[in-house]
Amino acid sequence: MSKVKSITRESWILSTFPEWGSWLNEEIEQEQVAPGTFAMWWLGCTGIWLKSEGGTNVCVDFWCGTGKQSHGNPLMKQGHQMQRMAGVKKLQPNLRTTPFVLDPFAIRQVDAVLATHDHNDHIDVNVAAAVMQNCADDVPFIGPKTCVDLWIGWGVPKERCIVVKPGDVVKVKDIEIHALDAFDRTALITLPADQKAAGVLPDGMDDRAVNYLFKTPGGSLYHSGDSHYSNYYAKHGNEHQIDVALGSYGENPRGITDKMTSADMLRMGEALNAKVVIPVPPRHLVKLPGRSARDPRAVGDEKRSSEVWLQAVYLAGWRQIYLAAG
Repeated sequence: MSKVKSITRESWILSTFPEWGSWLNEEIEQEQVAPGTFAMWWLGCTGIWLKSEGGTNVCVDFWCGTGKQSHGNPLMKQGHQMQRMAGVKKLQPNLRTTPFVLDPFAIRQVDAVLATHDHNDHIDVNVAAAVMQNCADDVPFIGPKTCVDLWIGWGVPKERCIVVKPGDVVKVKDIEIHALDAFDRTALITLPADQKAAGVLPDGMDDRAVNYLFKTPGGSLYHSGDSHYSNYYAKHGNEHQIDVALGSYGENPRGITDKMTSADMLRMGEALNAKVVIPVPPRHLVKLPGRSARDPRAVGDEKRSSEVWLQAVYLAGWRQIYLAAG
């Protein structure tokens, strides 16, 4: 049979997807983290893989899904958080734009899986399945209550899950994970379609979302999930030494406040007393007009403090080595 007759849609997908194959999986496995440092890789969205000098591997908000894939339904899903926030009905053109840089089913060495909140671009059933099938049988799944509810609903054993709320600390080998307050007000209006938000006080943030501070022997990493700007960042900066801070960066279209702008990013860095601030742009999705209209380098245009060093994230699969003494 000729090639053009034997090739099918299924064979094409299997031969080309994920686009990076196991390249990044192998890079992470081979990385020898020097003493006094930690290494991290950007996986798209707010997904991060963190590796310590002791070889501890944790992944946070690793998402293997897609955005919209069809024009079939011209309307937004009933009760969607953006529908509630802006009062809109037309479908968002939020298509995934970043490649799949890490193959979840090629993961063999991971010491913990974490999620900041339960939006589906931050917690993924494929990651859960791959870790359950291919990794050690004691790898914990760590997150706020809504995330743990999802994992258990997908079939992750309850005893493998750890519910965290602000103030909790979980030790995973040589990494100390601190759960801190989140400021993701979008999460508060994420409700079942039949549940009304009008005239009702939102329930507590602590069950829905957390920020994380990872304290490694080579320095600390602050992961803010999808948090908006909050004055409370100053409390975190007063109570902890924060070396590197990640923030969900983007411009906000009319009627929406969902990401930190360039000014917000710098305010976050100053409030946290962070040495390094990394704007993580939401380029994983094409969204509403006005979203992520500015390059991450625009944050530097508004830099007010010489004490904060800026590092812009541009490409999924990007790696950063942090030197604690640098």
